[in-house]
Amino acid sequence: MKTRLVLAVALLAGSGAVFRVAAQAPDAQALYSANCKNCHGVLGTAPKAMKAKFPKIATFDAAFIASRSKDSIVKVLMKGVGKGDEMKSFKDLLKHDEMEAVAKHVIELGKKAH
Repeated sequence: MKTRLVLAVALLAGSGAVFRVAAQAPDAQALYSANCKNCHGVLGTAPKAMKAKFPKIATFDAAFIASRSKDSIVKVLMKGVGKGDEMKSFKDLLKHDEMEAVAKHVIELGKKAH
């Protein structure tokens, strides 16, 4: 039995067959909690202290998502807003697929907003 398994593995390796482990999707809610929640709030509404400090801070509501695409949210995550004084860039903290997951989560928050 062991010989057959070794032979099967050798044949597959020799044939160029590649085994890929399915990549696990980023945990959007965990990424949002770790990187966005402090400024934008758990549900996408900035806490009063943040709103006072950054009056232009985005609220993730129906109006916000109606005027933004997932790609535009990813762009903000990549580049930040202003000169980094309004919102910092996350390009050094998040991978592109993680930014896309966060953007999708932001859109979902906007759909749930009342």
